[in-house]
Amino acid sequence: MSSTVNVSGTGPPNVVLPAVDNALQAALDAALASHDRDRRDAVARVVANHPRYLAAWAALGDVARDSVESYMAYRVGYHRGLDALRANGWKGSGYVRWSAPTNHGFLNCLDGLARTAADIGETDEATRCSQFLLQCDPNGRP
Repeated sequence: MSSTVNVSGTGPPNVVLPAVDNALQAALDAALASHDRDRRDAVARVVANHPRYLAAWAALGDVARDSVESYMAYRVGYHRGLDALRANGWKGSGYVRWSAPTNHGFLNCLDGLARTAADIGETDEATRCSQFLLQCDPNGRP
């Protein structure tokens, strides 16, 4: 992976995750277009074949069978995302903005984790994740 850390002026750096192969997005789009009953399994196959593809983890969280499965998918995607951020120059602080489409997989996992943590009663984690999401991009989701 190439490292893309854009520092302009003062303040924390902006970290932008690299683009993924268009074939991955096409596979995810096809899985999401599956019939309702088959959609979750189709998305899970994309995740199994491409476990570093953050958008697939976020999609799996979106189509999960229940809130616990959703929480697990978002949590794995979040941790995979932290690994990807570190591999691309993130040092534990700095912006990960919604304006960079390649950051959406990570940010969607973090947002999903915040929501599902609240759903299952993990209020401390929900609060931490919500705060981290705002630290990543104080402007919020566009």
